[in-house]
Amino acid sequence: MPSPQHFTGPWPQRKGLTCVSLLVAAAGVALDQWSKVLVVRQLSLGQVKQALPGLLQWRRVENTGAAFNLFDGGVWWLGIISWVVSLGLVLWLLKRPPRRPLSAVAYGLVLAGAVGNGLDRWFRGAVVDWIDLMFISFPVFNLADVSINLAVLLLVLDALLPTRKP
Repeated sequence: MPSPQHFTGPWPQRKGLTCVSLLVAAAGVALDQWSKVLVVRQLSLGQVKQALPGLLQWRRVENTGAAFNLFDGGVWWLGIISWVVSLGLVLWLLKRPPRRPLSAVAYGLVLAGAVGNGLDRWFRGAVVDWIDLMFISFPVFNLADVSINLAVLLLVLDALLPTRKP
């Protein structure tokens, strides 16, 4: 197994981490879109299905805005922002590959979230949200949202970890 120093080297040694980011993004988008297809097929708009009584339920809602229903009705320009962010991140990853595996996974998760919700905005006219936490007052969300939040956590962890010098 390569040492951590292997991942902090020059671009040719780090380009594999760009592949990690892109594979994580592809898997994340596939999982997000698959889950939304299942939800749309099994639940009508507003319908609720218990998952873990008292803790978690599936509730199909559609969001024409952004997180926490901000910018409600802004589907077209939020869709453009999703695609610009996605394209910018891909270009950035190709030009400046991640330095460490944790950040590579995090960038892939950000990309998965942006593309997943962007696809909804462009092809469905709204983002399909379906995960409803019953034990706290929190907006209904989806796997693309989970990806973005997990990415933020991983980026914070990555920033806190010491950097090894070769």
